Amino acid sequence: MPGTKVIFLVLPNVHLLDLAGVDQVFYEAIEHHVDITIEYCSFTDHLYTSTHLPFGSLKHFSEIQVSHGDYIFIPGSDVAYLNSEELAKEKSLFEWVVAAYDKRVTLCTICTGAFFLAITGLLDGKNCTTHWKRTAELQRMYPRLRVLENILFTEDDRIYTSAGVTSGIDMALHIIGKIKDDYMAYKIARELVVYNRRPGNQAQQSIFLNYRNHIHSCIHRVQDWLQENIDKKVTLYELSEIAGMSTRTLTRVFKRETSISVNEYITLIRKERINELMKNPDISRVEIAQKCGLKSERQVTRILKKEAV
Repeated sequence: MPGTKVIFLVLPNVHLLDLAGVDQVFYEAIEHHVDITIEYCSFTDHLYTSTHLPFGSLKHFSEIQVSHGDYIFIPGSDVAYLNSEELAKEKSLFEWVVAAYDKRVTLCTICTGAFFLAITGLLDGKNCTTHWKRTAELQRMYPRLRVLENILFTEDDRIYTSAGVTSGIDMALHIIGKIKDDYMAYKIARELVVYNRRPGNQAQQSIFLNYRNHIHSCIHRVQDWLQENIDKKVTLYELSEIAGMSTRTLTRVFKRETSISVNEYITLIRKERINELMKNPDISRVEIAQKCGLKSERQVTRILKKEAV
């Protein structure tokens, strides 16, 4: 049985990071022996990025064979070009994308790539998103779309849209989870130094992720352990052993790197986990407490009432 084909449709004035970030996710998947092949195509030989870096010649889209289960990614480009008559006249390109979708190919856009897909009509009536600076414009230009703001990526009837380069990586990791499994997605995230995979319904500006915006490997190691073992009781001494430093040094360095204390961070993770578990009506508060390393449901209630840091 053939593996999954991932095709990048590269448009003129493409944003290089939109392409490169997602591309790297699938490259790492291949390095981890996931059965994926990557192809690149366009409709023109005159390709430049939005910063005028020239591309070599890519396959013409008509040379690409697609089948059920494949993915086509459309990285973002300059909106002025996406809204131009020059692109609009490329009718055979839009027809190719629609035909691929009819063959059960999944379509994925990164950032302003949603503007391209909107032209095809395939986004009509569907949830979608784009970069937060462009959501209002996308909705105004294509009123049949259901444009969602403050969201990382959407999935609606085999069409994914993402808000920008980093959320495009989140989307790609999510898709790796579907192609292979969540553990593989996690391993690739670690390889790319992406310390927290974010679901599509998480806000674009994530306060939770802000606490990973540093490069101190020992503190990341502690944060990783806490995220993966929030059901366990842990002491500051045990965390200092994980970090390879004294408790006093850990307390000082953790606060310096993240701007919050170790205990505040643990509370944030527990609160996040509690809110996630409470979506399941079959789990009692006693069980939630156990899964979050707490002694009682009273502690669950207390954490839920805590104000954000």
